[in-house]
Amino acid sequence: MGKQPNLYAFNDVSGLAQTLRTYLIQCQNAGFERHNLFKVAVSGGSLPSTLAKALLESGDGGSNNAIDFSKWEIFFADERAVALDHADSNYKVLKDELLDKIPKEMDQPNVHPIDVKYLDDVHEMADQYQEALMQSFAAKDSVKLPIFDLLLLGCGPDGHTCSLFPNHELLRESDAWVAPIEDSPKPPAKRITLSLPVVTHGTKIAFVATGAGKKDILKQIFDTEEGRSLPCGLVNEGGAERVSWFTDDSAVEGVGFPRRGSL
Repeated sequence: MGKQPNLYAFNDVSGLAQTLRTYLIQCQNAGFERHNLFKVAVSGGSLPSTLAKALLESGDGGSNNAIDFSKWEIFFADERAVALDHADSNYKVLKDELLDKIPKEMDQPNVHPIDVKYLDDVHEMADQYQEALMQSFAAKDSVKLPIFDLLLLGCGPDGHTCSLFPNHELLRESDAWVAPIEDSPKPPAKRITLSLPVVTHGTKIAFVATGAGKKDILKQIFDTEEGRSLPCGLVNEGGAERVSWFTDDSAVEGVGFPRRGSL
């Protein structure tokens, strides 16, 4: 059996957030050592509020335990083809939950939202977002895939992550870095998403999944053969030990997969 993902479970979200902060700082500092930047992709949903707890509410100010947002470059793991102030926008969720709450004395990260000129053409929107990635990660013809320092992802009740849905043809996309989707089973239908190879090639990949509503799908992903073919299961398989799941006890109730005690 190959190397496996890391599963961490905590009593509550505040305990999760403290350990997530430590993990984020480890990933940040490793990125700084590699290229003096921290290149991260972020999903929407409930993830940004947990991120805010981890980044803004916990921790001490020691130099090795410091967040330096000035060197953070944030992309979106997926985004909906809506205005940036629309309730469905992942950018808006991140802005409301995290970006607007960063204290004035801290620097702001460099954030890459979608170009709203292309709301009516998700193919062009995906191309433009891929161009933004190329500018950051070097030209596509010189780099097969962009390698994020960290991807921060969620897990849907059907096992989807980013806007990669079960049994969808996009799971077989192997060339594009960013792909359009016009038939998302979850509204809104039109979106763009990082492709599965980009997700699984991250230096580190973290899922945050909390609440009893996640326990059935997490049991499927971790304990069943069918779960391995779900998008989250495919990330587990492709990322192996580079994948870490941050969960609370209620989300992994009944899950047989072994937990890790500490980072």
